[in-house]
Amino acid sequence: MILVAVALAGVVAGVAGLSFAMVAHKRVNQVVDECAEMLRRQLAALEGTVDNQALRDIAVVHYDALKEMSGRRSFSLALLNALGDGVIISSINGRTETRTYAKVVRAGRSVEVLSPEEDQALRGARLGKGPQVSMDDPLPDFGGNTTSAHA
Repeated sequence: MILVAVALAGVVAGVAGLSFAMVAHKRVNQVVDECAEMLRRQLAALEGTVDNQALRDIAVVHYDALKEMSGRRSFSLALLNALGDGVIISSINGRTETRTYAKVVRAGRSVEVLSPEEDQALRGARLGKGPQVSMDDPLPDFGGNTTSAHA
């Protein structure tokens, strides 16, 4: 009886492990494809086929920043050139006031701490997924300076 229970536990563990491996494999393939696309875009910039100073990568994320407001009136906008330099502009809109922030981006990484929405806009721009990016879009994390704190 104990042998059957151990064998059954082994089968369940094996199936669970196989399931995790399949999900991980799919995610790895997605990240590899996205990294290859980003490298292709960077190589085109380095080859001189694009103007490195012109705005090339743009993405905006609309969201509800405050509980009192709905309708996705707040936004974060990433504007980058081919070298990954640029700015992220965020506007937090409430009923009685609006706050606007600008954060510098150098070589595709923010100099300051980013909110999740700002991070999503930056990643969407770097991958050429703009102009409109959703917080639900599965974009890779580039390991930058990203924590969940508004400016």
